[in-house]
Amino acid sequence: MGYKSLAECVADLEKHGHLLRIREEVDPYLEMAAIHLRVYEQKGPALFFENIKGSPFPAVSNLFGTLERSKFMFRDSLPRVSQLVDLRSDPIKALRNPFKFAGAGLTAISALPLQQRLFKTAFKKTTISQLPQIVNWPMDGGPFVTMPQVYTEDVNKPGIFNANLGMYRIQLAGNDYIKDKEIGLHYQIHRGIGVHQSKANAKGVPLKVSIFVGGPPSHPLAAVMPLPEGLSEMTFAGALGNRRFRYFYDEEGFCLSADADFIITGTVYPQENKPEGPFGDHLGYYSLTHPFPLMKVHNVYHKEDAIWSFTVVGRPPQEDTSFGALIHEITGSALPQEIHGLKEVNAVDAAGVHPLLFAIGSERYTPFLKERRPQEILTIANHILGKNQLSLAKYVFIAAREDNEALDTHDIEVFLTHILSRIDLKRDLHFHTETTIDTLDYSGEGLNSGSKVVLAAAGDIKRILSEELPADFALPVSFGAYHFVMPGVLAISADQYTTAAAAAIAVATLNLQLKDQNLDGIALIVLCDDAKFTAETINNFVWVTFTRSNPAVDIHGVGEFTTNKHWGCTGPLIIDARKKPHHAPELIKDPEVEQRIERFKI
Repeated sequence: MGYKSLAECVADLEKHGHLLRIREEVDPYLEMAAIHLRVYEQKGPALFFENIKGSPFPAVSNLFGTLERSKFMFRDSLPRVSQLVDLRSDPIKALRNPFKFAGAGLTAISALPLQQRLFKTAFKKTTISQLPQIVNWPMDGGPFVTMPQVYTEDVNKPGIFNANLGMYRIQLAGNDYIKDKEIGLHYQIHRGIGVHQSKANAKGVPLKVSIFVGGPPSHPLAAVMPLPEGLSEMTFAGALGNRRFRYFYDEEGFCLSADADFIITGTVYPQENKPEGPFGDHLGYYSLTHPFPLMKVHNVYHKEDAIWSFTVVGRPPQEDTSFGALIHEITGSALPQEIHGLKEVNAVDAAGVHPLLFAIGSERYTPFLKERRPQEILTIANHILGKNQLSLAKYVFIAAREDNEALDTHDIEVFLTHILSRIDLKRDLHFHTETTIDTLDYSGEGLNSGSKVVLAAAGDIKRILSEELPADFALPVSFGAYHFVMPGVLAISADQYTTAAAAAIAVATLNLQLKDQNLDGIALIVLCDDAKFTAETINNFVWVTFTRSNPAVDIHGVGEFTTNKHWGCTGPLIIDARKKPHHAPELIKDPEVEQRIERFKI
């Protein structure tokens, strides 16, 4: 059966050797995060911090640090829940094989949220400043809640069945927030809470927000799940946890999760914002300070044996990488059933997730033509870019399944080799300019502002990718060392980026130098600050290339041209992936803290 509480989960993990207790006092300022990062890198256990400086509450992290541990926590329910998601995407399956899917219907029924009447003594009250004030990175603007479940209801359709449960970061202190009275919410405009706030704003009424921390592990997982339309997060939490989502309302009308360890209630008033951030984020950089919704705190509740749950966000892989692997286990079949012709899609974790998508689709248009070209997969790519969080992608590489039935989007080098050997660089790049990108991505020149590009490949191999250059290969003096990342992909060190005008001159000089050289085996050249680092691993390459470039601005090409407003190039593609003045700083650990945590012998 599922866990009734986070404490029950912690006890079970410890009993089976999946959890390590840290009894010595630990500073929530950088030390807890540094310990977590070190243990995660070693694929280590969940961590239980018994003694946190400045707080009476213990904390747990790295619960989802490995896929194996996640599967262990949901060992009783995972197969049935996967069936439930599969059925929600394709209910006809149940009619075709009713005995196979009989249990899924029972799971769905038993997962319905359960309203309870609890006495006030079920929870005690505390203050924001008594919570563990965990700061992950040196430049963070203050302590943040990194594993919250943020609950809001639709003001036009109140009640739990039209509610949203999402995971959006919460700043507890710092900046201009009034201590214990105000906290900050950060979320993207397309998320469920954004829709609810828009409706509340239109009515001129405050939005009630309940922030849950802890509870059974099925609850935070439900908050991040990309569920099919119409499947409630609370219902999913119940199904996955083998325990109905229990809730009640306090005297002020706020919904409270009966199984949460902590609950912060408050209101967000129309047009009331305060600066939030900086915050070390999953792209591997800081998201900077910007105005975001202000939440006025009403109450902070906690259970008697409350455990604070947190994670550390940074350049992948991190604990949210393992989260993603578990989500793929559960919902891998759902999205292809929603987008006709899509066979597979992967938001590449090593590139920070949102900047880079790999996809495979069917290419069945005009099968009677001798030469195949991208057609149907372009339609699929446009559909992908209009789908939920996939709409945040900047680069979409899409291939045709018919060219290689065994192609896998999770093998980065093999997938890129397939695309780069088949793509026609004169024809197969399709840009979306002056559009929206991820709030956390600073490769554009404004918040949420940038461009996208689809690189599509279908048909026969057009070039043999190589790691050989012409004997007379030479670069202009403003360029330095070069290293092959993989066959067909060359990383070149360039002078530090200063201005767009200087970059244009540098690229034009490089273009002039290369246009008459035989570069048939090279499909992509990446200009970067450190070619050796970029080429060292395939993960370094995708992180540098796709987090530090804005497609419409930073994509160039040898022999580039524009015809009928379509851009292409006759030689290799060039991506300028140098750090730009408007980019956010990357995340760097504090050496002093790293030295200090040596005392834990981890």
